[in-house]
Amino acid sequence: MTRLTVFILMMFLAGFCVGCCTKAPTKTTMLELHTRSMILEPGAKKESGGYKPVHETLRWASDKTALVICDMWDRHWCKGAEARVAEMAPAMNRLISTARGLGVQIIHAPSTCVDFYKEADQRHRAIEAAYARPPVKLAARERWGTAWCWPQDEREPGMPIDDSDMGCDCKEKCEIAPPWTRQIKTIDIREPDAITDNGQETYNLLAGRGIDNVILMGVHLNMCVLGRPFAIRQMVNVGKNVLLIRDMTDTMYNSRKKPFVNHFRGTDLVVEHVEKYWCPTIESTDFMGGSAFRFKDDPLDEKK
Repeated sequence: MTRLTVFILMMFLAGFCVGCCTKAPTKTTMLELHTRSMILEPGAKKESGGYKPVHETLRWASDKTALVICDMWDRHWCKGAEARVAEMAPAMNRLISTARGLGVQIIHAPSTCVDFYKEADQRHRAIEAAYARPPVKLAARERWGTAWCWPQDEREPGMPIDDSDMGCDCKEKCEIAPPWTRQIKTIDIREPDAITDNGQETYNLLAGRGIDNVILMGVHLNMCVLGRPFAIRQMVNVGKNVLLIRDMTDTMYNSRKKPFVNHFRGTDLVVEHVEKYWCPTIESTDFMGGSAFRFKDDPLDEKK
């Protein structure tokens, strides 16, 4: 074998090894999302209820999109709420896995429980994200142990359901004594993910990755999914493009309170409230195909 042949062979092997050890760049996936909003009809007034559904198709780059999982705790003071979280979690986990595989940034936000994950890389990923200055002051008023983004009278009226009793729909009222310690185990936390319940940390994560699109799911829509410092009101206020997955949420609503509809129709009314005043919604089918998730006790009658 000549020196020239040996040299050519060595160069070939070197190039082959570099190719094997270098990770191929990930191709950005375009997410096709079919949204629904409630738009006030021309000439109609908000108080008249003159809204109509409007459908639109969005295309979002997966690497510019985050999926935030709100307060899917392991336990809840309301047994009915806890049971519905456990029922929904497997379908939610499949959606999260699909979104992660497409390159979407997954953010787990089990409020007041993040210390459970204090040693996890995913928690440090949020803590160590470089500070980014938000365009508006972030929510600071305390509620249930974290900052809270309260309703804005100039933007939204009161909730369409009466949740003044905290919304337990069980036959026997459950005692309000928060038992949660972590996110429900059914939902996997993987290496690319992040964990935070902090508004500034969330904003830092999004800014550091150039993420302008935020999709939210979890519980409970009339409370935490709207009001937490990483949730719908705050994300809209800081200028993000926001969507709610409407079949991957639940409410705290007692059907024995106004407007005296069953629990699931109460959730539908809050979804419509979000679609009117805050952001469009999508269904899980945009990620997983098939049929939208439905709780086993949710009546098939559309009017419920």
